[in-house]
Amino acid sequence: MTDPDLQQFLDYLQFERRYSSNTISAYRRDLERFARDVQRPWPEVRGHDISSHIAGLHGRGQKPRSIQRALSSLRSLFRFLKREGRVAEDPTTGNRAPKTRSRLPGTLDTDQASRLFQFEARTKLEKRDRAMAELLYGSGLRLSELAGANLEDLDLKAGFIRVRGKGGKSRQVPLGSHCVDSIRVWLTARIGPTTEQQNLPAGPDPLFTGRPGQRISPRTVQLRLKKLGLQQLGSDQLHPHMLRHSFASHLLESSSDLRAVQELLGHSDISTTQIYTHLDFQHLARVYDAAHPRARRVRGTSAGPKKSDA
Repeated sequence: MTDPDLQQFLDYLQFERRYSSNTISAYRRDLERFARDVQRPWPEVRGHDISSHIAGLHGRGQKPRSIQRALSSLRSLFRFLKREGRVAEDPTTGNRAPKTRSRLPGTLDTDQASRLFQFEARTKLEKRDRAMAELLYGSGLRLSELAGANLEDLDLKAGFIRVRGKGGKSRQVPLGSHCVDSIRVWLTARIGPTTEQQNLPAGPDPLFTGRPGQRISPRTVQLRLKKLGLQQLGSDQLHPHMLRHSFASHLLESSSDLRAVQELLGHSDISTTQIYTHLDFQHLARVYDAAHPRARRVRGTSAGPKKSDA
């Protein structure tokens, strides 16, 4: 029998928060597992039930990241139920999941990124793969965003692509000149020599297609990037997120504009952008010394009389 409170919460995630089906499925699994373990109505759940559940997951060998996700699911549910007046208190307050070590995704250095594109695309597949790699590295798209891109999203003349990101949010992302050129080459190979905007097919026609002419699958993108990485860099470890992370890192190292990078990546929270960008401490120190008024040092002369801090 379906739990009406749980189902209403999942409907809220789907229709109001616009979460993906995979995310909603993960929430459902976590919350149904908790309900089986605790065997009590949501209004009767207490803090010790939450802590016992967390301890039980740890005892079953669940990884800290999985336990964190389970606790996050419970927090979201009880915040929703409290807001709806279904529970009086939030029993997740004060409960903490085990800490995980912060693990940054791998990134290419600028020389590796340059070598990745030092080849002439001769076949139709090579032209497509080059365009995909250019878009991932040049514009920082997610794998799902690349696979879901349509021809109607392109504005090659202006140098932009409209991206549909997480939660159904859209953003416009600039295309570099190399990316525009590569996309034009791919579209010429795919649909003919005329790739001006008005001659592109209308509607949800996919930007990248597989062998049968259907929309390319995320798995195919991953496999083709592995092959490209092996060919150009001597490693089969290249993957879409590495190119997205490299895009963010290289852009931030050059501009130091965290907010701009946040917008380009489509992050709703700037703390996520800070995790994906891995500037070394010396770079951060240089930015701080150059930009913050309290960091400036007087060199070679005495500081003189102090000015008021008011």
